[in-house]
Amino acid sequence: MLAELHGHRAWYGYDGGHIDAGRAACMEALAAAQLVDNPLLQVSVLETLVLLAIKAGRAWEATSAVENAYRLATRAGAGHTVHLVIALRDANVATHKGDLSGARRALSRAVSHQGRTDTDPEVPNWAQFAGPFEIDYATADMYVRAEQPQRAVPFLRAAVRGIGGELARNSASYRVKFAGVLLGAGEVDEACAEMDAVLDACGGISSPRLLSKIREFRRAAARVDSPAARECGERMIETVRGSTT
Repeated sequence: MLAELHGHRAWYGYDGGHIDAGRAACMEALAAAQLVDNPLLQVSVLETLVLLAIKAGRAWEATSAVENAYRLATRAGAGHTVHLVIALRDANVATHKGDLSGARRALSRAVSHQGRTDTDPEVPNWAQFAGPFEIDYATADMYVRAEQPQRAVPFLRAAVRGIGGELARNSASYRVKFAGVLLGAGEVDEACAEMDAVLDACGGISSPRLLSKIREFRRAAARVDSPAARECGERMIETVRGSTT
């Protein structure tokens, strides 16, 4: 219970932008999981640590977390879904480092594991989010890193459609990313329509990470001479202001 509690604190640290606090919570969670010798619980913490380490600019730590996660998953005889999650984090690290060949290899492993997840006898709760839409999103991220937004668009479109409405905050985050990539690809009207849909669905936005992405889109849209971009920018200002009062 203590390991899971600290693990949740780590995730909220990531989501709230409190990266140092999140990393500290990860260390506590790992220590507790090691004390009870639970390798899968350690993997669940390590996959969050990867995200935190990337945000902190600690690529070596993210790489080490992925390597340890692979080792622990093998030791535990984990199924394909757990290995899919690790492969996705591996792709995150490679993309962050600009190692696009490494990202492609990790994504290839992810696709291979995804195709065999139906053989898993059971899947840990923390790994159940993983699916084809996560692979599409990671693939799009790779193309964005390679400064090829046009190639990222179809993968993000598939990711947005695949995630559905059950994971509301994740879905909104995906759509904001999609809107930003559309804007970068020159599809201004569609980008603004996508952002309008996010604002319609979000209401009072409480996730600092999501608010940060919306502000990033607003800054990009402000550089575009378009009536749709200006109108969308004004609406984002009002939405963000309403979410922080």
